[in-house]
Amino acid sequence: MINIHGSCLSYYNKGILILGKSGTGKSDLCLRMIMNKGAKLVADDRVDIYVSGRDLKGRAVSTIAGLLEVRGIGLAKFDYQRSAKIALVVELAKSRAEVERMPEPEYFEHEGVKVRKIKLYPFDISAPDKIILALSQK
Repeated sequence: MINIHGSCLSYYNKGILILGKSGTGKSDLCLRMIMNKGAKLVADDRVDIYVSGRDLKGRAVSTIAGLLEVRGIGLAKFDYQRSAKIALVVELAKSRAEVERMPEPEYFEHEGVKVRKIKLYPFDISAPDKIILALSQK
């Protein structure tokens, strides 16, 4: 198991690992997924990732479980899911120009387990919908 800087959600039992540098919008995207799309918080800011069988999983660090940093408000407490099987990794771009229109397939790999990875600009209004669309595709 390793601890990484990122956030994790569960959307209808499909885990979403969100990666990006500090200030790129991970928590904001999580908030929109939770409030508007019915996603469940798994972890914010720090995520323990590990392999179980042939699955990549993410879980909350116990000291910050259920907490989401909401810029301008502070820490907010949410119901959370203890862990999730990661079905999609979302890498956040600093600008819309960094996101390719027709990208080649990419993958995130940890301990031999590969998971589809997409790159998004988190502040596009359609970013949550693009995540849901990517989860529905094989």
